[in-house]
Amino acid sequence: MKPVKPWLSLDGQIQKIQDRGLLIDHRSSAIDYLKRVGYYRLSGYWYPFRIMDKTASIAEGRSVRSDVFLTGSRFEDVVRLYVFDKKLRLLALDALERIEMSVRVEVAHLLGQRDPFAHENPACLHGNFTKKPIPLGTNKGKTQHQVWLAKYQAMLKRASKEPFVVHHQQMYGAMPIWAAIEVWDFGLLSKLFAGMQHADQQTIAAMYGVPSGKIFAQWLRSLNFIRNVSAHHNRLWNLNILERSSALANWPIQLDNARPFFYFCLMQQLLLVICPNSSWGQRFKNLLKNGFPVVAHQAISLSELGAFTGWDEWAPWLQT
Repeated sequence: MKPVKPWLSLDGQIQKIQDRGLLIDHRSSAIDYLKRVGYYRLSGYWYPFRIMDKTASIAEGRSVRSDVFLTGSRFEDVVRLYVFDKKLRLLALDALERIEMSVRVEVAHLLGQRDPFAHENPACLHGNFTKKPIPLGTNKGKTQHQVWLAKYQAMLKRASKEPFVVHHQQMYGAMPIWAAIEVWDFGLLSKLFAGMQHADQQTIAAMYGVPSGKIFAQWLRSLNFIRNVSAHHNRLWNLNILERSSALANWPIQLDNARPFFYFCLMQQLLLVICPNSSWGQRFKNLLKNGFPVVAHQAISLSELGAFTGWDEWAPWLQT
C-alpha cells in the first residue's frame, strides 16, 4: 500500500502541473477552475494529455501514462474538454427526461388497463420476475419483483409528503400505477419493463420502432446507466460503457456499443418518435462540430466518443 498523496494548496496544485509540463496562460483563471471544479475531477480530463509510458505499459500489460504532459498541452484545452463534456451530459439529460416520461406513460397506460395496481400484482408481470428466486447475493431467495417493490416503497416513503401521494394514500390506501410512476426513477422503470410479460414488452417496443421487447429492455438499461453518469456529473465523453445494448440490424457497422456515441444514437432514434420536431439532434450535431477542442498534438479526438467519419450523414441525424 502506498501512502496517501499529501494535501496541496491551490498554488501547490498549479505548480505541480506546471512542473509536469502543462502550460497555463492565465494563472488566476486556472486557480478559479481548481476552486470550482477540483483538481481530482479535472485530472480525468488532462489524463489523455499525458505521455504514454511504454516501459510501464509493457510491464503491466495495459496502457500506462507518465506524469509528464505532451509538449504543447494547455490547461485551457483541458477546460474546453471539461466544458464540452458538461454540455454533452446536459444534452443526455435533456433527451433522457423526454424518453423516461414517454415510456412511463406507455407502461402505466398498458398495465393500468389490466389492473390499476398492476405494478404490485404478480399476475400482471412475467413469471421469471415474480416467482423465480434470486440464487446469490444479498437478495438471495427473494424474487426480482420483491426487490423492486422494496425499492418502490422506499421511493414512495421519500415522497410521502407530496400532495398527490397524500391524496391517494388517504382516499384509496394505495397508489394506482398512473400515479405511482411519478415517484419512480429511470432505474425502477427499466427494471419493471424488464419484468413485464413478453407480449407487453413487444407492444411498447413497437411503438418506438424497436423490433423486440428484449432489445428495448437493453436500451432502457443502458440509457439508465448514461443517465446516472450524467446526473452525478461524471466524465462521459470517452467513458467505457458497462451496460451495453444491441444495435438495430440496419445500423452502421462502425457503431461501437462500448462508446457513448452509440447511446446518443439510441436517444436520437427514440426522440424522432417521441418529439420529431425537437431541435435536440441539431444541438448535438452542433456540439460535436463546434464544441470539441482541437489540439495541436491530437491527443484527443471524437473517435474516443465513438463518432465515426460521416456519422452526420446517417439517416437519423439527417432528419434534424
